[in-house]
Amino acid sequence: MDNQAEASDFLRTRRARITPEQAGLISGGRRRVAGLRREEVAMLAGTSSDYYTRMERGHLAGVSLEVLEAVARALQLDEAETEHLHNLARASNPSPVRRRPKTPQSAVRPSLQRFLDTITGTPTWVRNKQMDIVATNPLGRALLAPVLDDPASRGNNALFTFLNPAARIYYPGWEQGASSIVATLRTEAGRDPHDKALTGLIGELVTRSDEFRVRWASHDVRYHRTGAKQIHHPDVGDLEFTYEAFDLPDSPGWSMYACTAAAGSPTEERLALLGSLTATPATTTVGHDADLDH
Repeated sequence: MDNQAEASDFLRTRRARITPEQAGLISGGRRRVAGLRREEVAMLAGTSSDYYTRMERGHLAGVSLEVLEAVARALQLDEAETEHLHNLARASNPSPVRRRPKTPQSAVRPSLQRFLDTITGTPTWVRNKQMDIVATNPLGRALLAPVLDDPASRGNNALFTFLNPAARIYYPGWEQGASSIVATLRTEAGRDPHDKALTGLIGELVTRSDEFRVRWASHDVRYHRTGAKQIHHPDVGDLEFTYEAFDLPDSPGWSMYACTAAAGSPTEERLALLGSLTATPATTTVGHDADLDH
C-alpha cells in the first residue's frame, strides 16, 4: 500500500466532513470546498498553513506527536481515527533498525481451544486481523456454518460478506455490517501496512467487489469492541445478539468474540434449538485463519 497516498486521502476526507460551524468558525460567503479549508485546519491545530498542506500531501515523516494530536483535535477525530493517523505517521518514518518479520500465527493453542469448548450457551469464536475464523466453540461453529461451509470464502468473513449473495440474507443489516468490515480492515492496514496476507485480501476485495471498493475509498476506520448483531440463520431463523470482543495478547492480531442473548428472549430459545440440532461430536477447531465483523 502507498502510505503517502493513504495519509493524504485520510486527512483530506476527514477535513471534508467538518463544517466551519462544527469547528466553531464563521464560514462567511460561498465556499469552493466541502468542509474546512486547509488553512482553517492549520489555524485550529496551531501550525502553519504550509506545514499542514505538506502533511495533507502525505508527508508525515518527522511530524511530532504534539502536532499529530493537535491535527486530530482540529479534525475532531475519534479514538480509532487518531490511532490511525499515528500509525500512518509511524509508517512514514524510516526505521533505524530492520526488524525480523514476524511469522503469522496459524495454529490454535490447545489450551485456547479447550477454553472455547468449555463455553456453552454463548456462540464464541476467534478471528485474526484478516478476518479468518481460526477457532470456535461448538455453538459458534453452528452459528457460523454458512461462512465456514462456503468453499469460496475460505473461512473468511470479509470474502463471504462481499462475494457471496447469501450474505445479504444471513446478515439482515448487511449495509452497516459491510461498512464495519471495511473500516476494520482499514484500521488493521494502518497498523501493519506491510502485512502481505492483509494487503492480499484487500486487493482481492477491491478487484472483485464494487461494494467493497466504494467503501474502501471513504477511508473510514473504527474499533470493533462491542455492539449489536443480527443474523438470519438458515436452521433457526432470526437471532439478535450483543457481542463483546477481547484481544488475545499472546496471539497478536487475534480477537475473541462472544455473542450473548437476553434471558428469556426468542434468540435464547433459538440458540438452544441450534445447539440441540448440532449436538453431535465434532472438531471445533477451524483449519483456516476470519471474523464475524459486523
